[in-house]
Amino acid sequence: MAKKSRLTQVAVKIGAAVGRADRTAHKVARAGLLAKGELEAISKQVEALKRQLQKTTKRLKQALS
Repeated sequence: MAKKSRLTQVAVKIGAAVGRADRTAHKVARAGLLAKGELEAISKQVEALKRQLQKTTKRLKQALS
């Protein structure tokens, strides 16, 4: 019976380790999704600023001409 008990203890330790690894993987995946969303928002802001700069440059050129 000692072998069965020790085997059970090892199985519990393995299961706990797998559970911790799984939880960490989910946290990393969630953080990655948040970062991706933030990056997309920043990209949109940069594009808007780029368009605004182009318009302003065009107006300036016309005003100086």
